Amino acid sequence: MIIRITGLFGLCLALAAPVAAEPLANQLFGARRQASAQPPEAIGSYAKGCGAGMVQLPETGPGWQAMRLSRNRNWGQPELIAFIADLGAAAQRLGWAGIYVGDMSQPRGGPMTSGHASHQIGLDADIWMLPPRRLTLNRAEREAISSVSVRTEDQTRINGNWTPAHQRLMQAAASDPRVERIFVAAAVKVAMCQGARRADKRWLQKIRPLYGHNTHFHVRLKCPRGSRHCQTQTPTVAELSKGGDGCDETLNWWVTTYLDELRNPPKDRPAQPRPRGPRDYTMADLPARCAAVLASD
Repeated sequence: MIIRITGLFGLCLALAAPVAAEPLANQLFGARRQASAQPPEAIGSYAKGCGAGMVQLPETGPGWQAMRLSRNRNWGQPELIAFIADLGAAAQRLGWAGIYVGDMSQPRGGPMTSGHASHQIGLDADIWMLPPRRLTLNRAEREAISSVSVRTEDQTRINGNWTPAHQRLMQAAASDPRVERIFVAAAVKVAMCQGARRADKRWLQKIRPLYGHNTHFHVRLKCPRGSRHCQTQTPTVAELSKGGDGCDETLNWWVTTYLDELRNPPKDRPAQPRPRGPRDYTMADLPARCAAVLASD
């Protein structure tokens, strides 16, 4: 009788035990060292998707160097590789040696184990604010060197690292029809609004203030033609009204109220649980086509 009770108790425990947790998508995609053997395609959204048939940006090119090579995040859609080559050439025309390229995407895109929430479909790239002195850095140098911040510590103004060439380079990028948006520190957006010619400021609409973008500017391309499963960026109110350059009271609010709350959160505000994000995703959260991207040899 005792044996029967013990066995029944053990069975109940087994049935009550939680099902083994599904593996996290960022661990699965982060482990892949090469692109999938598929035609290039951006799948899903910038912050919830993956990339098929991605291309690796060469470590060094005529107008660029890929940085932090140990991360293996210098992959993107063919359109992003071509854009970086063109932007490097534009930087050289402005007097820079070229550009230093930070994180792009993992070989098969997807959520990352650290850092970015986006950069998942091969259409995002971080361009360092540091103007290169040379494009001959070796691998060790690329791990040791860091970019520079172009805004003050209080986050409200640009500092002495900001130059007119920075503005001209970002104007060239924003004027490219392949570009969807460019994310920068709010102080940079303010400075660009003040320094742009009044007659031509439409390109400034693509320049968006976003916290944490003081050492690089983040370029995001539009969904490539043929990527039927790529989700386009949700338009803003200004975009829907077909006007505006973003140099208005909204930007002023971002610089004053929003940043002030980030630096000095109200003491009586209750602690908020961390929202579920890309590092919590399992494969079930991603587009179904990402399973084939992950499994492809």
